[in-house]
Amino acid sequence: MKSMNCPLCKHHGKPFCTEKFFICGNCSGIYKNRKNYISTDAEINRYKEHNNNVNDVRYQKFVSPITDYVLKKFTPDKSGLDFGSGTAPVISKVLQDNGYAVNQFDPFFSNKTELLNEKYDYIVSCEVIEHFHNPDAEFELLHKMLNPDGALICMTHLYDKNTDFKNWYYKNDPTHVFIYHRQTIKYIADYYGFRNMKINSRLVVLMS
Repeated sequence: MKSMNCPLCKHHGKPFCTEKFFICGNCSGIYKNRKNYISTDAEINRYKEHNNNVNDVRYQKFVSPITDYVLKKFTPDKSGLDFGSGTAPVISKVLQDNGYAVNQFDPFFSNKTELLNEKYDYIVSCEVIEHFHNPDAEFELLHKMLNPDGALICMTHLYDKNTDFKNWYYKNDPTHVFIYHRQTIKYIADYYGFRNMKINSRLVVLMS
């Protein structure tokens, strides 16, 4: 496949660095060639390999940019969703231990689709958005689920001009199919109607 339109903004992309990836000339997203996607079973097995533990202090520290943001910006009476909660929903664990009510949704490990019809004051998504096969539909859904003055709080590793993409560990994960640039986040904020965005290293916050 010599060309493939961007799965986020549908604009034309061109090959980037290796035959496995394209880069979008519109939103600056970097996306994997679909012929290099792994099977659903292989993807699930890959996630099971992570072997995370919600009581692991190191794991709790890793997600602390998200949990600290929620604890600072939202009170326990606000509703939350852990989107892509995985095999070990550590964010939910930390917040629930602080008296917060958080639901968990994961298409493979907690596929409670009824939760996607509800509204939330905040949605957390840690190391998830780079796995989106259809980011256009996913971000439309996430924005739709937020209450006014809500926030989508994500963690991912953004690409920038200083990234040595060819040798970058992040693109080597076979389940990572869409890599974001700061400009990509701006596109998402503008296109889906988020009123503001904040980026602090791996932490990305989009406010409704």
